[in-house]
Amino acid sequence: MPVTGPDFLALQVRDLDAAADFYEKRLGLRRAPVSPPHAVVFATTPIAFAVREPQPGVDLDAATPHPGTGVALWLHADDAQSLHDNLAATGVPIVAAPIDGPFGRTFTFRDPDGYAITIHDKA
Repeated sequence: MPVTGPDFLALQVRDLDAAADFYEKRLGLRRAPVSPPHAVVFATTPIAFAVREPQPGVDLDAATPHPGTGVALWLHADDAQSLHDNLAATGVPIVAAPIDGPFGRTFTFRDPDGYAITIHDKA
């Protein structure tokens, strides 16, 4: 049977409560009604997104230079520029300043665990 495509994305994080709080309060994601005990799942579409405790044997502090290096994770927002401005104003590290491109206004920031997350606003 062939794989049909991505269906669920999760980031392994050092502090589950802090990561969930960041994505909820800074990005405005809403928690899904049900999550497993080791994760917080958000009600995102078209693919569910979650933060979770690390799998056994995963040492996020040993990931160099940052967890997720080599993976491009993009999230959609209605207004990328406003989100950028809010994140920058609260000290969230901006990796790539906003630009206009084929995916609309786009920028990249680092979350509390060091993952590079790209935001775009073209649906």
